[in-house]
Amino acid sequence: MSSLGDQVRDWHQGVLAVASKDWDRALCLFSDVQEPRAKMYFNMGCVRLMAGDPEAALRAFDQAMSKDPCMAVGFFQRGVANFQLERFQEAVSDFQLALAQLRGNAAIDYTQLGLYFKLHAWEVLYNTASAQCQAGLWTKAADTLEEAISKWPEGAQDILDTALDQVRKQVPLQLQQVPKGEVFQPPRQYLQHLEPMDFLGKAKVVTSVIPDNRTSDGWPQKGSRMEQVAHQSSASMGGHMSRVQCYSLLASGGPDPGPPEDSSEAGGAATEDPESLVTVTVQCHLTVPLKAPRGTDLSSLRTLLAQALLHQAQRGQLSYQAPREKFWTPISTEDSLQSAWRNVAVGSRGLHLQCRGAWGRPVLYQVVARHSYTARRPEDLDFRQGDTVDVLCEVDEAWLEGHRDGCIGIFPKCFVVPAGACVEAGAVPGPKPGDRH
Repeated sequence: MSSLGDQVRDWHQGVLAVASKDWDRALCLFSDVQEPRAKMYFNMGCVRLMAGDPEAALRAFDQAMSKDPCMAVGFFQRGVANFQLERFQEAVSDFQLALAQLRGNAAIDYTQLGLYFKLHAWEVLYNTASAQCQAGLWTKAADTLEEAISKWPEGAQDILDTALDQVRKQVPLQLQQVPKGEVFQPPRQYLQHLEPMDFLGKAKVVTSVIPDNRTSDGWPQKGSRMEQVAHQSSASMGGHMSRVQCYSLLASGGPDPGPPEDSSEAGGAATEDPESLVTVTVQCHLTVPLKAPRGTDLSSLRTLLAQALLHQAQRGQLSYQAPREKFWTPISTEDSLQSAWRNVAVGSRGLHLQCRGAWGRPVLYQVVARHSYTARRPEDLDFRQGDTVDVLCEVDEAWLEGHRDGCIGIFPKCFVVPAGACVEAGAVPGPKPGDRH
């Protein structure tokens, strides 16, 4: 049985084969993926269409629809296959099913799901009219185009007006479809594990984060260090770490005091007044990708983890929790940090911060689950009512991409509310998990 890395590599190589128009190699690579999901069958269907075999393409799209009956673009492409086979009534049915999966939206952007294509409702209606023309239903085709003009004219007014004029003259329409060469690509975070990383180099000095390893003035001892000992290897393994430990760091009352002067050469004590130091508690919750030689020992793995955490923490989203507040406020500017410092009372327990991040991607904001959501596809992110989710991207008006407990995926926006919003769960009936694109 091939590993997940091998399957992702085959998927990626298949996409490259499509780009070079090597249809046979692309089909071979896509077929090698074990337990293929809807995306893979969709890819095979698109390749079959490009190779001029609509009958085989139709079978592949049938498989894709059986795996995911909500894939609008799958119905759209299956309609194209039926159209090429001159099965125009079946094509009209497929285009209508694609429109139904749009659920009243003007478009679905599949870019965040790995397919660089935006399916517009007017395109679906245009293709419906095109199939109706081929079936001799000219009046119905004209009505379909008038519906498209009345509902979704933005950006396609001229195309639809020209098409309507052609239909009234009983001139057939040219079919729309997913651009040739566009197929679903593997998620970016999967591809990152396939890139080799070079761990060769000189030993690096990293200040200790062990609380006991400090001098009397509160700073790490000058001699503490961790050495980089892992080496490059073609056979590597990936590791994920989440919910990493919290660090209590000492910092001055200002934003970035820096380390104290080295008193060994100045001949005196450090100039920083210990009484001015305030404890800053930073809760870290990061997803850290690692590459290490197979069989790496525990000490070396901890060294790699420490170095990755230092790098990841610099890119994470800092947030502030005010006293007696439940939710966290993102710190995005210098003013927001200084505002947090002003809220720290003298003699208090200090400043409470949070550092969150996923694969180095910034966290836009946080939301709280108003209803539980169960994932139905590999790209979905499931959660329970009350869970906090980091929002990484706004996919469209109805869907968000988020991160929770080391997992990344998309979920409906209507299942969550902004962190801090006072909403009683269950006050309004939640949407059904099946209500999606």
